[in-house]
Order: sequence, then structure tokens, then C-alpha cells
Amino acid sequence: MNKNRPATQSKDFMGTEPMGRLLAKLSIPAMIGMIVNALYNLVDTIFVGQGVGPLAIAALSIGFPIQMLIGAFAQMYGVGAASIVSRRLGEQEPEAAAAAAGTAISATVLTAIIISITGLIFLEPVLTLFGATTDILPFAVEYMGMILFGTTFLSISMCVNNLARAEGQAKVAMMIMIVGTGLNLVLDPIFIFVFNLGIRGAAIATVISQIASALLALSFLVRKKSILPLKLRSFKISLSNLRETALLGMPTFVRQTGTSVMAMSVNNMLGLYGSGMSIAAYGMISKLMIFFLMPIFGIVQGFQPIAGYNYGAKQFDRVKKVLYLGIGVATIMGTFSMIVIEGFPRLLLSMFTSDQSLIDIAAPALRIVMITMPFIGVQAIGSTLFQSIGKSIPALFLGLSRQFIFLIPLVLLLPGFIGISGVWFAFPIADTLATLVTGIWLFYEVRHLNKIHFETLNPVERYPL
Repeated sequence: MNKNRPATQSKDFMGTEPMGRLLAKLSIPAMIGMIVNALYNLVDTIFVGQGVGPLAIAALSIGFPIQMLIGAFAQMYGVGAASIVSRRLGEQEPEAAAAAAGTAISATVLTAIIISITGLIFLEPVLTLFGATTDILPFAVEYMGMILFGTTFLSISMCVNNLARAEGQAKVAMMIMIVGTGLNLVLDPIFIFVFNLGIRGAAIATVISQIASALLALSFLVRKKSILPLKLRSFKISLSNLRETALLGMPTFVRQTGTSVMAMSVNNMLGLYGSGMSIAAYGMISKLMIFFLMPIFGIVQGFQPIAGYNYGAKQFDRVKKVLYLGIGVATIMGTFSMIVIEGFPRLLLSMFTSDQSLIDIAAPALRIVMITMPFIGVQAIGSTLFQSIGKSIPALFLGLSRQFIFLIPLVLLLPGFIGISGVWFAFPIADTLATLVTGIWLFYEVRHLNKIHFETLNPVERYPL
């Protein structure tokens, strides 16, 4: 066992601590880190919009799905391994947990290097595929040509972030995000305005911040702050661990890839039925969407290790408690976000640009896209539950449901009937359908949890007098 293990980690706190306090302990640091990270995306777009112009915002919109696709692999390995790590720790098997973590980190680095090299070789065709028009392409090439150099560092920080949360070290995960994001916020205006590097300056600032986050993540492992007994042999890729990691992480990969393909589809349809200004409008909307979703995803990240640990420890009643609590809190957050967005769309958009014609396009679209924010918690918590307890098939299906099964087909079909408005209305329709599907699947899973919980009770507990 690691002699440097934090004292709080030596106790079975995820299996014994009151659920409200435990969810807050793991969710709030994740939430802070993710909000800060989303704030970077928001402010980065603000700096680019104010310092370069609407076409630069459109270029960020083109680059966003490519970055999401890159991150999808790191998230797949990180989330999949996190599920294994949480359950192995719950089963008191730290060596097995360390082997799963090491495999995930090694696979992440190898994949990132391959993606980076391939992306740089085929940069212009890829950007065109993702919706870059002739007027946007020069800005997109300048931005993504630099971003791809930071791919490996971004992937390392994302993978280790998930592993830190899996062992209950939410504050470490928070710091990995905050350090890189804070540095980026400082460097952005320096490179964009002081050095007058425009959109390329924004990319350079991003890469430097990703390097800083990766170094902090690696120091967490090298300095033995992790409770996992990691050794050099732990980083040898185990095919069995890799297979299970990829299978469990596949729903996250699919969901994030779906976000990437969805953004690519939206950009192409907006270019077809609208203009570069429409793509710029979506660039602003997507950044606001991410910012308002981050508190909900903070709850999801706090929920995941709790559900996985207690399922591994066969404390099924606690799994249900954290499920209900997580959905309730996430729904309240989504409702609050919807009220803010519906009430002040033009004020929010004016942070990015003073171009009133662009705001006129984006404001009504923002209100349509975000109307179903209260539903997001059910979708996110529901699919994460199945990942946490090792049920990859329902997790994969629910991961597919919103983007691939509902949203992308709607984005491609509706504009043919109602024009560019069809792109915007596809979002709330897809959210409604995905929430219904998730709710039905959760209903049957809770019934199953009730059954297996009943079977674990002794006769006196089953039939109390």
C-alpha cells in the first residue's frame, strides 16, 4: 500500500458517508473545475470575437468538433478505466485497479500521437469536411494547425483527471483543470492583443496551458499522491484491461463523438442553408451551452465513482440514493440555466460581439436550442449509471440515443422542410426523445436493483415483524 496515501482515502468513505455530503464532496470540486474550464472556452471565444472578428468565431466553431473528437479517445480510456478502478477499490483489489489505470494512460498517449500526426498531414481536407467554407478556412488552418501540437498533453490530463476522481480525489481532478484554464485565461489576451498574433495566439495559449495541465497530472502519479500502487509494469498495456476499458468507455466515446459529428453536421447544414454568420452564431451558442452544462456534468462526475464503488461493494440501496439525488440536483440546475438563457439571450451573446446582425441571428436560435435544459440531468445521470455499474450495452445505447439516433438525423432532415430553423429545433426535439428513452430504461434498472438488494438481505431483514 502507498505510504503517502491521504488519510481520508484509507477509509471506506464512499461506502459509509451520508449521501448528500458525499455527492457534494466529490461533485463540487469537479463542478468548479469544469466551470472554470468552460469559462476558458467562453472567454477564449470572447477574446477571439472581439480581437479578430465573426469569421474567427466561425473558425473556432469548425475546430470545436475536431477537438471534441480528439478528446473522445482520452475520455473513453479515462472513463472506462475509472469505472474499473472504482469497482476494484470497492472490492479491495488495488493492484488490479492500478493495472487498469496504467493501461488506460499508455493507450491514451499512443492514440494521441497517432491522431496528432494524421491531423497535421490532412489538415485542410479535414477542416473542409467539418464545414469550413472558403472564407473561414484560412482562420481554421491557422488555429487548428497549432492546436494539434497539444493533442498528447490534452489527452494525458483528461485521462488522469478521470482516474483521480475514480479514487475519490476530486480536488486533484479540479486542480488539473483549473491550472491549465487559469494559465490560458492569462495568456490569451497577451498573445492575441499584446503580441498581435490573432487567432494563432489563442491556439498558442491553449497549447501552453495543456502542457501545464499534463505536467500537473503526471506529477500526481510520479509523486505518489495517488492511492493506486502504480509501478512501471502497471503501464504495460494489458489486452484484457484495454478491452474492458474500451467497452465501458465506449458510451462516453460515442457521446463525445456524437457531439463532434453533430457539430460537423450543424456547421455543414448552416453553411448550406445560411452563411458563415450562421456558423459563427452556432459557435457562440455552443460555447454558452457548454458553460451552462458544466455544473450538471460536475454532478455526473461526482456521481460516477460513488455509484461504481457502492455497486462493487453490493450496497445497492446507496446506489439508488445517489441516483435519485443526482437526478434531482441536476434537474434543478438545468431549470435555473434555462430561466437565465430564456430571459437574457441578447445580453449573453453581446459578450462575444457587438455585431447586431450576428446577435439577431443567434438570439432566437439560442432560446430554441436551450429550452430543454431541465431534461439534461436525466440523460447524463442515467447513461452514467450504467457505465458505473459495468453494464456497457445500455450505457452504449443511451450514449448513442441523443446525438446519433435522434439529433443528427433531425439536423439533416428538418432543414429540408422548414429551412435553417430546422437546425435549431432539432435540439429540443432530440433532448425530449432521449430523456423519454433514458427514463424508461432507468425505471427497469431501479426495479432490478430493488430485486438484487432484496436478495442480499437475511430472512429477518426481508420479513421484519
